[in-house]
Amino acid sequence: MSYITALSKTPQLIARIMIAAMMIWLLFPVSAQAGPKGTGAIAKGARLGGDLTRTRFVADLSKPVDFNVFTLADPYRVIIDLPTVKFHLPDGVGRSGKGLVSAFRYGLFAKDKSRIVIDVKSPVIIEKAFVMKANLGQPDRLVLDMVATTRAEFDKSRQRQKRRIAANTQQAIVPPVAPSLLSTGRPKGSKPVIVLDPGHGGIDSGAIGITKSKEKDIILAFAKALRQRLRQTGLYEVVMTRDIDVFVPLRERVRFAREHRGELFISIHADSAPGRSGYKATGASVYTLSERGSDREARLLAKKENRSDIIAGIELPSSRDVVTNILIDLAQRETNNLSAAFANTLISSMRRATAMRPRPHKSAAFVVLKAPDVPSVLVELGYLTNRKDEKRLKSRRERARIADSVARAVNTYFSKRLARAPF
Repeated sequence: MSYITALSKTPQLIARIMIAAMMIWLLFPVSAQAGPKGTGAIAKGARLGGDLTRTRFVADLSKPVDFNVFTLADPYRVIIDLPTVKFHLPDGVGRSGKGLVSAFRYGLFAKDKSRIVIDVKSPVIIEKAFVMKANLGQPDRLVLDMVATTRAEFDKSRQRQKRRIAANTQQAIVPPVAPSLLSTGRPKGSKPVIVLDPGHGGIDSGAIGITKSKEKDIILAFAKALRQRLRQTGLYEVVMTRDIDVFVPLRERVRFAREHRGELFISIHADSAPGRSGYKATGASVYTLSERGSDREARLLAKKENRSDIIAGIELPSSRDVVTNILIDLAQRETNNLSAAFANTLISSMRRATAMRPRPHKSAAFVVLKAPDVPSVLVELGYLTNRKDEKRLKSRRERARIADSVARAVNTYFSKRLARAPF
């Protein structure tokens, strides 16, 4: 094309370019207009500085975020609630502390909500909490200054925070569950509802394996495999308390089972053991509800698992002991007997698929087993601190084998109750 020909067509070219530019602008707006503040932020780093008088927490972010900060007691914790944030932090960050902080953890806390939980060694007040905009080569930063204080001053600060949180739509405190005393009887002709409960999740990773595998990930993969196996039978309706990496409070898991009129609740976990004994401890076990616990090991495990809400930064209701006792008192004899019957059936079936503990049936006061009208068991699939157990649970093939054994036990249990044909 000659220069003169091109010049003669310049108006048409400019018009086309302008139209194309307008289409690009409409389809791909400037990133600053792409969504609300804080959407899609990435946490790229986190660090601590200071001493036992004053400690600063800093998180490096890809963009500014809105946030809410409050404190909790017994144990002392500082909670930072955020919109959904992707945490791309180096492995191990937060496991050790500095100054007033003993450790911190992070993760998805609920739909569209992330959380950072900071464990502190003594009462603190939040002196400052702000987002520092990117400047001089530094990214956007979430900054939190904590100062040591007395319990009396801490309590005063907590009362002010409670009034502020009560007026905030991002309320973080979970109310206690008021159990219904009505029967959860299944409508005639409907399928039995099986509730699968993958423990931990989100901010609560659970046990950590030798190869840094996380309990929350392994048991979620197992629960999905079991759900698929059970659904393939066409005999049951299967629901899960979570099917993504999100935290679910313990009492919410119980409420979920009862609201769905569950006829069997299976909570799924993987264990860990401290010190050198952790390498030797191996095998799966099945737990049912008991107020006292069958032995010291069972009591310690229940205590550890029941701390899940504390780990995730939930304030337990002051009446929790009364509620717990009421729930235990309400547990019907028939429900407990059915739970024990299923536990025995499950152990017998799992023996053919995986290694079991020498005394695999134990009992303890697990919060998630306290639905008074839903037969419930808690399954520990093995020890992530044992190399063989961890390898087995990380294997998709081995998880499928164990899932098949659990599905057979479920069918045996319901075939006795409902005269259904076995697999």
